[in-house]
Amino acid sequence: MSHPRYTEEFKIEAVKQVVERGHRVAEVAERLGVSGHSLYNWIKRYDKPVEQRQEDDDLQAENRRLKAELKRVLEERDILKNRYGLAPACRYRNPTAHYTQLGCQGRSRWLFGGRPR
Repeated sequence: MSHPRYTEEFKIEAVKQVVERGHRVAEVAERLGVSGHSLYNWIKRYDKPVEQRQEDDDLQAENRRLKAELKRVLEERDILKNRYGLAPACRYRNPTAHYTQLGCQGRSRWLFGGRPR
């Protein structure tokens, strides 16, 4: 079942009932048909001045952007680590086998103790 979406004006009015008029959260939540948890979240968000809310939204957007960039950079780093066919899993499965016997080629032979041919 899908949860109903409430407009921002509805949320602000619900918060005003709690903050400005002094009604209890449980009463307002029951009267409006929302959960108390949602109402507490709305109070955290909408009990701030508009400028501060905008600043918080900007910080959250910047945080999401930086996390996405970090993920991309870490993936690129992992790709570059393995650019010569370095597959450490090959070595760990059979540590006595020569690295080139496992089908891995290139400069990585030197890294695992193999001699060039």
